Amino acid sequence: MQVQLTNRQQHILWATVRHYIATAEPVGSKALIEEFDLGISSATIRSVMGVLEKSGLLYQPHTSAGRIPSDSGYRIYVNQLMKPSAALVKEVESTLQQRLPWDDWSLEALLQGAAQILATLSGCITLITMPQANTTQIRHLQLLQVETGKVMLIVVTDGYETHSKVVDLFPESGVNQLEAETIDRELQILSNFLNTSLRNYTLSDLANMNWSELDREFQSYGELLKKSLTELLKRASNPPTSQIMVRGVGEVLRQPEFSQVQQVQTIMHLLEEEQEQLWKLICDEPEIEETGQPKVTVRIGTENPLEPMRTCSLIFSSYRRGTVPVGRVGVLGPTRLDYENAIAVVAAAAAYLSEAFNYY
Repeated sequence: MQVQLTNRQQHILWATVRHYIATAEPVGSKALIEEFDLGISSATIRSVMGVLEKSGLLYQPHTSAGRIPSDSGYRIYVNQLMKPSAALVKEVESTLQQRLPWDDWSLEALLQGAAQILATLSGCITLITMPQANTTQIRHLQLLQVETGKVMLIVVTDGYETHSKVVDLFPESGVNQLEAETIDRELQILSNFLNTSLRNYTLSDLANMNWSELDREFQSYGELLKKSLTELLKRASNPPTSQIMVRGVGEVLRQPEFSQVQQVQTIMHLLEEEQEQLWKLICDEPEIEETGQPKVTVRIGTENPLEPMRTCSLIFSSYRRGTVPVGRVGVLGPTRLDYENAIAVVAAAAAYLSEAFNYY
């Protein structure tokens, strides 16, 4: 939204947003004079607020009430008027490092701990997606003959998630006991070979491998491995909705915006029953970088395509392994949230989790 504001109009809009964020009460000229050193009269403030209302940046919830920011007003505030705090980003990163040392946590526990800390620091609902399969790396691979002629392929990822599949090794011909014992030995040797060769490969790397390059003694297993790993990739690439960690619901639902039971039910339904839509909204956003760093995306009110979120703001960014996005971290709260704080929290969390994933 392109709106040209004078310096005075910008200052009044900034002060109105700041006061409303802090109080949740409609803002009048008297409140602005008492809280901010604006250097102008009450009449002038009222006049400027009237102009901002006509521009669609403020509105009156009731005829006799003061004014509150619209979604467009918040957008101008976020894009042009607020000052991101580098000091706050460093403070949040320091808190995460002190309370979540990498050496003491598995990746899943690290994400859970980070989600809870972010919820406390932001006062918002925290959303963290588990690592997405196309960037997940192989930690361990094992081939086991679970019964005569049937082989289980087990893949353990760097997030300590396990994917497995049972396949018929020779479905068209029987396997006698002697052959089964030979297969057991071959599978163990092949497992050792694959762990040496494929550790730290992503599942998508495996899907694009040339399996004919396996050592000659293992070529008979090539088609089996290719087919099985491709199916595992397809399964893992459609992560269950439970892979969105949600924390801080109790904190945000105490905000006055959620005083109505219907509003609470709508948000809870989204978080509990419609996570697939939420996943798509967070993870399908095109990845954009600014000055070499992942961009923090801010969706305000009606900018959110999901109806239950039209009274909320969603702020999120990606955490990475190297330069590759691994997952998303974000906060969800009322449009009347402290954007400087929320953006700093998300930026710090994305940076911290990126460091952690490059460490493991």
